[in-house]
Amino acid sequence: MKIAVDRNMPLGSEAFSTLGEVAIIDGRVLQSSDIMDTSILAIRSTTKVNAALLQDTAVEFVGTATIGTDHMDIPYLEEQGITWMYSPGCNARSVAEYITAALLQLAVTHNQPLQGQTLGIIGVGNVGSKVARQAEALDMHVLLCDPPRARAEGPDGFCDCHTLLAQSDFVTMHVPLERGGTDPTFHMANADFFARMKRGAFFLNAARGAIVDTQALLEAIDASRIKAAVLDTWEAEPDISRDLLHRVAIGTPHIAGHSFEGKVNGTLMVYEAACRFLQRTPAFDANQHMPPPILPETPMPASGNAIKDLYLLVKQVYDIMADDARLRETVADKTGFDTLRRQYPIRREFACTTVTGISTDPIAQQVAALGFNIP
Repeated sequence: MKIAVDRNMPLGSEAFSTLGEVAIIDGRVLQSSDIMDTSILAIRSTTKVNAALLQDTAVEFVGTATIGTDHMDIPYLEEQGITWMYSPGCNARSVAEYITAALLQLAVTHNQPLQGQTLGIIGVGNVGSKVARQAEALDMHVLLCDPPRARAEGPDGFCDCHTLLAQSDFVTMHVPLERGGTDPTFHMANADFFARMKRGAFFLNAARGAIVDTQALLEAIDASRIKAAVLDTWEAEPDISRDLLHRVAIGTPHIAGHSFEGKVNGTLMVYEAACRFLQRTPAFDANQHMPPPILPETPMPASGNAIKDLYLLVKQVYDIMADDARLRETVADKTGFDTLRRQYPIRREFACTTVTGISTDPIAQQVAALGFNIP
């Protein structure tokens, strides 16, 4: 059996080699001629899975190691009887930690308090729920907007989008890309959206690039409707707007979910689904292949400023501005965006680091709530 695995899926070769012959592929430039005799296709969001790719191939199973499916033509797959799956929640903690790093960076850079400030979260699924818990650990007030969940579960705990925008000091997006249906999200963040935001608020998007109208965001920044923006996802990736990159406070190349653990989780979810499809017992143990933590232990910073100390702690594990700098340095190169994603350095999650020397129980509880280990 031949299996094609995206080269940006860590441990992919090791896992799928227990099932058959593995070929490592570049998902962005994959063509049907590359997979004519392939049975299992394991991809990420850079691969457009449609008739043009799969027609006349032997592919029977497609799995994406990502939480989104907008790169997959699901009606076509189902019409052809091709089994497909995606990986909801695989990198939710990674994205939540990215948002935490961004919030702390904004707080320090703009002398902006977080305690008592309101974070509005639009889209409260696997990622948004974890973002809410991280924000609460930072002593922020949280507003939640998720119409599908509100309809299914009742309105308690949710608010409408207009209320959230009017009351939030920070707004962060965690919705899928939907171009139609009951809750379309394409260009959801448009001119009207930004006009309704609390003046001087911050805007963050680590969901899908096309949920934001690029021109509307540019105008909102230029008119000081919003104080600053953080973007990890962009319209027309990998050919992103250089004008927008120059105006955002933090810009990164769609790597919010790229912690090593998050990517491995995606690999494992696709591998285990392939095993079920093939009616095989999984024979791969990721724990035997995980590298040691980069920063196994560190003392708690003690500058006397609580937010600065958390910022300094998080920066040791994940320096978000290093990702920002790399993108700005390479954006002139049309291949730079994908190169940064493909060659992304290993980033470990907070849980891989133990924090020592914490002076008070409240600080220890806060650090633990963010996901760090406390001895």
